[in-house]
Amino acid sequence: MVFYTLTRGKKRVSVKVLDRYRKGKYMNVSDIGIDLGTASILIYVRGKGVVLKEPSVVAYDRDADKIRAIGDEARIMLSRTTGNIVAIRPLKNGIIADYAVTEQMLKYFIQKATGRLSFRKPRISICVPSNVTEVEKKAVEDATYQAGAREVLTVPEPIAAAIGAGIDISRPCGKMIVDIGAGTSETAILSLDGIVVDHTINVAGDNFDEAIMKYARVEHNLIIGERAAEDIKIHVGTAIERPEQKIMEVKGRDLGTGLPKTVRITSEDVREALKETTGQIVEAVHSVLEKTPPELAADIVERGIVLTGGGALLDGMEELIEEKTGINTVTAEEPVAAVAIGTGTYAELTAHNNRLEG
Repeated sequence: MVFYTLTRGKKRVSVKVLDRYRKGKYMNVSDIGIDLGTASILIYVRGKGVVLKEPSVVAYDRDADKIRAIGDEARIMLSRTTGNIVAIRPLKNGIIADYAVTEQMLKYFIQKATGRLSFRKPRISICVPSNVTEVEKKAVEDATYQAGAREVLTVPEPIAAAIGAGIDISRPCGKMIVDIGAGTSETAILSLDGIVVDHTINVAGDNFDEAIMKYARVEHNLIIGERAAEDIKIHVGTAIERPEQKIMEVKGRDLGTGLPKTVRITSEDVREALKETTGQIVEAVHSVLEKTPPELAADIVERGIVLTGGGALLDGMEELIEEKTGINTVTAEEPVAAVAIGTGTYAELTAHNNRLEG
């Protein structure tokens, strides 16, 4: 049983989170949580869990000056068309880079998740990076309202990730979360419902893909796309040395001749390619540990580090962090969905607490 305490003003209300709220005993059915990711959007609905996971990409027709498709449909369209149809990724490093496109994308996903015939506007909680500025946070709130929300709550990403991972952050002891997304990696020490120390770097899953594409270009004179780089990362990617090597044949275009070409890439090749980026994440973890108060640092040594986010799925990532810090490191049960689950759960807790205060 996991407990979490939500604080509003001077009141603290303890509730059983991951069983009672997921069953939807307290929350209005229209409340949802959104993980506004650089690469993917995830939407959590009370009583249903994560109901939507689609790429945060839009297919834009430059000639007609209009959006042709969003999410999965956009990815399919972009793989089959050229020229006037281009990809727009309206989110960068966890914040809005294109406001108008983000608004349209959010409206589409919210309608898809809640049903187009829904008569009541949803109450939405949405995650933001812990280092977000007030201007950037306001942009997220405004876009969410314009997309159809009746009320908007912003949730710091480390808090959402921790709640979604089943961590009780209400007690006066330190908990450490490392959320490795697509655009950013956030490391934080949490205690008493808040963030004590945190550090965000713009190095994450997308940088893994870029490093693999660079390796293929430099070492093999081969040009590959993002999808191919992601496949390599998933199938033979690793952050640590393994006694047994995995091998993958990779197809791309020869940089010199422009003709199709196939090369063999090993897991050790990918480890070397990713060494700099994984090293930066480890450095961020070290940076937070160095700034952690001694009492909370002792708690971290005892309780360990929890990884969330898609980047946590890179083979050997938890072993690398454990090796470099000397602290037991584990990956959350649902690392990719943790932020969405935590964001939605936060909304549920807030809704319940509002009723108690009322």
